[in-house]
Amino acid sequence: MHTQIPVTRAGRSVRVASVAGLALLAGLLSGGGSAADESPGPVSLAAACGPEDSSTAAAATVGVSVDVPATGEVGRPVQPGPVTLTLTLSRADLAGLLPEGTEAVVSRAALKVKVAQNGESAEAPWELTAPSTSLPADGDVALVHSGEVPYVTFGSSGDVDFSVGEFTVELLSATATAEETAPALATLTCRLKEGENGHLATTHVTDGSGTEPSGTPETPTTPAGGSGRVKGKDITLEPAAADEEDTDFCPVEPPVGEMDASEAPQPPPGDLVIPTDLPTGGTFSCAYALGLANVYKLNGAMIINDPDNPALISVLASKRTASRSAQKPGGAYLRIDSLANLDLPDAESTFLTFGFQPVTAKVSFENGPITISTGNYGSGASRVAFSTAYFKQSLRLHDVKVNGTPLDVGNNCRTSKPFKVTLDGGADYTNVALGGVLEGEVDIPPFTGCGTGGEDLNPLFTASISGPGNRVFMNQAPTCVPANPTRSYCPPPLPELPGSKS
Repeated sequence: MHTQIPVTRAGRSVRVASVAGLALLAGLLSGGGSAADESPGPVSLAAACGPEDSSTAAAATVGVSVDVPATGEVGRPVQPGPVTLTLTLSRADLAGLLPEGTEAVVSRAALKVKVAQNGESAEAPWELTAPSTSLPADGDVALVHSGEVPYVTFGSSGDVDFSVGEFTVELLSATATAEETAPALATLTCRLKEGENGHLATTHVTDGSGTEPSGTPETPTTPAGGSGRVKGKDITLEPAAADEEDTDFCPVEPPVGEMDASEAPQPPPGDLVIPTDLPTGGTFSCAYALGLANVYKLNGAMIINDPDNPALISVLASKRTASRSAQKPGGAYLRIDSLANLDLPDAESTFLTFGFQPVTAKVSFENGPITISTGNYGSGASRVAFSTAYFKQSLRLHDVKVNGTPLDVGNNCRTSKPFKVTLDGGADYTNVALGGVLEGEVDIPPFTGCGTGGEDLNPLFTASISGPGNRVFMNQAPTCVPANPTRSYCPPPLPELPGSKS
């Protein structure tokens, strides 16, 4: 149950789709089980940071950690992530930049990452945010930034190099960031020291069959939300204008409820990791997710979110973060939490109860708030990426027919208590922004309230449905961000129903 996002820039054979502004758009991280990457592990760079108009700059250490897929295909998005940038400055140097008495700051980093292939290049804007960081009396201060980064689509095969050079950092008051117009306390320009090449990662792009570079770039396909203008072998992508400025692409209310990331991998023992609400408050978006739920005892499945009349997931993407730098006891940890709501339509299915009796029933799903967590922990080759969606759910049965004859089960035939639903992103799940397949297994509780006129049907439904081993598969499409419809997938597309491909 999750999300996606694009914007575009173009070189001849490189197309960069960028996220909008400083809004942290939905869960930056590759799902667990993604292919190994060619990233050289966490990169440590020496830099000098200071005001743009200043002749002096303070020494700083820049640590960048990013997973980039080892291989990619022409015309298919390559999604860098997860990304963290740790900027370490001495407290004494910060004291000269910040107003006296500043006890904590929120930091925003804006990088221009060079993406180069076959002699062509484009700049991908990586805009990252560090939550409130307390400033000690002395020593070093580590600002750990994270955020949604652009995906990249390539029009030809060949090795692609990702590198970083100059970037800027805004330091804002931790007590004033709720207002987007709050002025920065200080703006730093950071430049790498002489001898640093800024290399972050390499991806090998093929045409899908492993073919090496042909030397003639292919024309990239146009992504959803963009229109292409071809000039010979060159292509420029421009955002497509929305049909109407007031088009309601997401006719759902922003999600409400408390987030619960307890089912996501927790930080390894070490320094305390405290979840912090991000100053953006989350980015409102929506998406479609279709799924299947297998009922183990009945040896059958029901469709979740009928594609003929699907409901939208409402999302506040990148609402909260929890992070710890690699230099801290316990090592690196990063988690981005997003909040979602999904009011599903009723599902209707027919099963052979006890192997011979056809039973048709409608199932109402009552879902609690959904917490979508993506992140990683560890460093280098031992780094582990994860992605989970967690919520609680109850089921209610109604309109039951046995061999075509209605069976009155009453108005409150339901599971005796809400049960946990934890879905994990596998190799096919990219991130909240791009969507993908998530799956898990649920234990359905006994039923209660089934039957009328003194007839107790609870044992029947408990015996035929309740118990463990019930698999759930959800495929979430890319998300639409109504505030930036030309830079996301608006209107929201429908994903494929899991298992629909032969």
